[in-house]
Amino acid sequence: MSRTTPAGTPLGDGFHVFDTTLRDGAQREGITYSVTDKLAVARLLDGIGVGFIEGGWPGALPKDTEFFARAAAGELELQHAALVAFGSTRKAGVKVEDDKQVQALLDSKAPVVTLVAKSDRRHIERALRTDVDENCAMVRDTVRYLVANGRRVFLDAEHFFDGYAYDPECALRVLQAAGEAGADVVVLCDTNGGQLPVQLGQTVTEVMARTGLRVGIHCQDDTSCAVANTIAAVQAGATHVQCTANGYGERAGNADLFAVIGNLVTKLGMPVVPADSVAELTRVSHALAEIANIAPDTHQAYVGASAFAHKAGLHASAIKVDPDLYNHIDPATVGNGMRVLVTEMAGRASLELKGRELGLDLAGRPDAVGNAVRKVKELEAKGWSFEAADASLELLLRNELSEVDEPPFTLESYRVLLDHQQDGTIMSEATVKVHVGGERVIATAEGTGPVHALDAALRQALRPHLSWMDSVELADYKVRILTDHPGTDAVTRVLVESTDGEHEWTTVGVHDNIVEASWLALCDALAHKAMRVRQLA
Repeated sequence: MSRTTPAGTPLGDGFHVFDTTLRDGAQREGITYSVTDKLAVARLLDGIGVGFIEGGWPGALPKDTEFFARAAAGELELQHAALVAFGSTRKAGVKVEDDKQVQALLDSKAPVVTLVAKSDRRHIERALRTDVDENCAMVRDTVRYLVANGRRVFLDAEHFFDGYAYDPECALRVLQAAGEAGADVVVLCDTNGGQLPVQLGQTVTEVMARTGLRVGIHCQDDTSCAVANTIAAVQAGATHVQCTANGYGERAGNADLFAVIGNLVTKLGMPVVPADSVAELTRVSHALAEIANIAPDTHQAYVGASAFAHKAGLHASAIKVDPDLYNHIDPATVGNGMRVLVTEMAGRASLELKGRELGLDLAGRPDAVGNAVRKVKELEAKGWSFEAADASLELLLRNELSEVDEPPFTLESYRVLLDHQQDGTIMSEATVKVHVGGERVIATAEGTGPVHALDAALRQALRPHLSWMDSVELADYKVRILTDHPGTDAVTRVLVESTDGEHEWTTVGVHDNIVEASWLALCDALAHKAMRVRQLA
């Protein structure tokens, strides 16, 4: 049988980072993991050194049963984590050895089992339709049976905090039944997510004093306090934290694994995962988001793209002196990076820092910086935004420094036609006239929309003259209508994300006409690529 304790974790079995992404996290609306997905998620989580990975509920869900079967057959080799099966206690009035669901937990061959049990008298009597004595017997029998069969057992005391507030003696009896039968950890669950940190911490302290049991914590995020509640529980003495990747879970979600690890490691000095794993948190967070088919949360603590992004000029002035003045940790600690956002709020310090980020030394060019600041503010007033368009901003800055060569082509004119046919088919045709390589070139192409047609025509015109043209692809295209100008007079902002297979860059265009806004962004995208090609030549 596989191990029942974490391996390679600095604190060993003394502190548990328990991940339930594949069970509780999978209950988030919109997430559906295949078995292959579940195996991939487990490998990523194991790679950052979590101690326990709860793989699902064998016997209750066919995919979870298959997951454990494939894991046992050798498809999942864990280096750090112990694999956990989740299930419920025996049913009321049924012998534990006759309960098929309990048997499925043994059949899963998972070395660790988490049992869920009611700990709120109201749930015991109204949902289970039994009494407290029988509920405690269900817990005691099931834990003892699984331990006798070589399993390590944790107990999830469901609705514990609500139950403890309603009838503390009943809630504690459930915990004691599990502890007496051999459960290693009793996990206090804020199932409804309604707790706040101070009161939760006080309850954890009381429970530990009254029971003497090893206590864990499982928090939902319905008050946006799941991470704070988890940390409060640890500070009160809990040594087992249950979390999900990126806070996935039903309703408002669960405690975010990456924020919890980040706080424990960097704020409390607890090496709860291997030291070299901490710098992998950002990468793994984003990889797990891709598997879940959910866009990464850019504003997520520690690992979000904006977690260390600074916009205000006041911040930038201080960061220029010392980055630590406005960063609570070094972003590289968790595999992230600092960014300076250039907007109408930007001052000289913002642009100097952004220039440094882009490889430009603006410190000794006060006139160029002043002109660039003025131009950015003027353009932002007209609807431009450079926060997400670093490539367009770099071109602007290099232009102020006179470091931009001639553009790869110049436009003479373009024309776009829209053909709405009788059968409802809509096709666009674009013609571009450009000067490139000393020649005047005319090209025409069709597309499913005006921007697609324009892009195709431009590529057709430039392909014979620019050897790198085929490597550049349109990766994303975003349009925003700026409502400061209502109705048909509204200004359109277009963001174009391009890639050459190795790098990605984003450019912006703004105009009353969506086609012209798109054209401006496309031109910047090609100008940026041409600049990079010349720099590497």
